[in-house]
Amino acid sequence: MAATSEDLREEVRARYAAAARAVAGADADGCCAPAARAPEVDDRFGAARYDAESSAQLPTEAVLASLGCGNPLVVADLRPGERVLDLGSGGGIDVLLSARRVGPAGFAYGVDMTEEMLELARANAARAGVTNVEFLAGTIEALPLPDAAVDVVISNCVVNLSTDKPAVLAEAFRVLTPGGRIGISDVVAEDHVTPEQRAERGSYVGCIAGALSRDEYLTGLAAAGFVDATVTFTHEVADGLHGAVVAATKPAEPAP
Repeated sequence: MAATSEDLREEVRARYAAAARAVAGADADGCCAPAARAPEVDDRFGAARYDAESSAQLPTEAVLASLGCGNPLVVADLRPGERVLDLGSGGGIDVLLSARRVGPAGFAYGVDMTEEMLELARANAARAGVTNVEFLAGTIEALPLPDAAVDVVISNCVVNLSTDKPAVLAEAFRVLTPGGRIGISDVVAEDHVTPEQRAERGSYVGCIAGALSRDEYLTGLAAAGFVDATVTFTHEVADGLHGAVVAATKPAEPAP
């Protein structure tokens, strides 16, 4: 029997809850806890996608909890004073890095549906001494923020996990100010790779089966109202599937 959308969402939730517990458990056992308790990652995913200087600014727990496929801050080009939202913020690594980049006049939000990850992210913010952040419980298909609340939306290998990607893109558009932008790291398929082939090459919770193709991403962004959209492959994560950076802009309001 094919998995339902709710089944897939619960599978994703369980996987990330387990990852958060693994990191929290390693922390609870002290500095000599076995490294095997941390989430397993490789060069295609996780902390390997960040430069050493960025990782050194953060608590070890935030770095260990990174399960993404890229570094969305590379394309987000954050500026002092901006308000940023991270979709599926996990252990908080991108929120904390964003908060540092936008400075005390700016603010960084994270939204996540997994309570264990929210607890870990809040603890990581306290460890890092970062106060211009807030982690909110919610789904990326129904963001708990008002219209035009942020200047930038980022995300790190989470959109592919949603079972309603049009809703995610529509919500990102809604919460952005006119002229705002998105900078997303995600797994994206080459256009010739069919959904069936994506499912053969990796699981949904493993960020492969649910990936959009490049054309599907561009079409979805346009349907949501975005302009100047680009999808750029960065590294291969499976046959015909790549880590990619996705960028687009919400049109500015017309001049009066």
